[in-house]
Amino acid sequence: MTKPTIALLGTGLMGAPMAANLCRAGYPLRVWNRTRTKAEPLAAQGAQVCDSAAEAVAGVDIVISMMADGPTTAAVQAEPDLRAGLKAGALWIEMASVKPEEARAQAADLAKLGLRHLDAPVSGGTKGAEGAKLAIMVGGEAEVFAEAEPVLSAMGRPVHVGPSGSGELSKLANQSIVAITIAAVAEAMLLLEKGGANPAAVRDALKGGFADSTILQQHGQRMTEGNFVPGGLTKFQVKDLDNVLAEAAGLGLTLPTTHDVNERFRHLCDAMDGGDMDHSALYLELKQRNGLV
Repeated sequence: MTKPTIALLGTGLMGAPMAANLCRAGYPLRVWNRTRTKAEPLAAQGAQVCDSAAEAVAGVDIVISMMADGPTTAAVQAEPDLRAGLKAGALWIEMASVKPEEARAQAADLAKLGLRHLDAPVSGGTKGAEGAKLAIMVGGEAEVFAEAEPVLSAMGRPVHVGPSGSGELSKLANQSIVAITIAAVAEAMLLLEKGGANPAAVRDALKGGFADSTILQQHGQRMTEGNFVPGGLTKFQVKDLDNVLAEAAGLGLTLPTTHDVNERFRHLCDAMDGGDMDHSALYLELKQRNGLV
């Protein structure tokens, strides 16, 4: 059976390895990025590098959007040339972290053009993207998810979580858990370091225990080694937590821990120029609080 043709829009830290995995799985792929040089290395993987989003999506079966945020996707989606080239019956999959309401607005807009839509944000960072081990939370119609599942499985582990917007809502919950856990791990690593224990040995001792997590093992190591080369950007963590708090407010909820951690990430971005660091750099904000940097 012929594999569907795919266009992937946005080949940044996450989009590029996701595109590479689609190529390795044998999907005919076109890629586009505003900065073309970020997309060009994918030509060696077999992807067709396009000069415009409209060129990339023209006539393809599936469009995957992995751009910076909802407004960026909306602006690209509104381009007349792009809309004219979309294939009726095609599927648009929003895989970036956008607001649930933005995902639902995308779906409604594309439906006018005869397209289907899924919102399928991911978690797992660049390591998950590179290893095709992303957690993929998918909102939309179950029948459409079943059709897209083989494609999504080339990039990770997709799970259908509910109707349109549910994938993005799940990602917001994920980001709240991630941010709060980073804060907890930072406090633990600093306590170990200042108390004289070996943080690496303690992380090893905790493997498989109730406190173990990917964040403890990966970001705990980053913190103690001072390695904040970005996998997940701090400025995107703030964006996601802003979205969490906005969604909570719309539901009449107060999320105090998420709010407090977001203020700390915002301080890291604005006062410490850490927006382009990995989000594990919250460790530096903690050290500053304690007069250690």
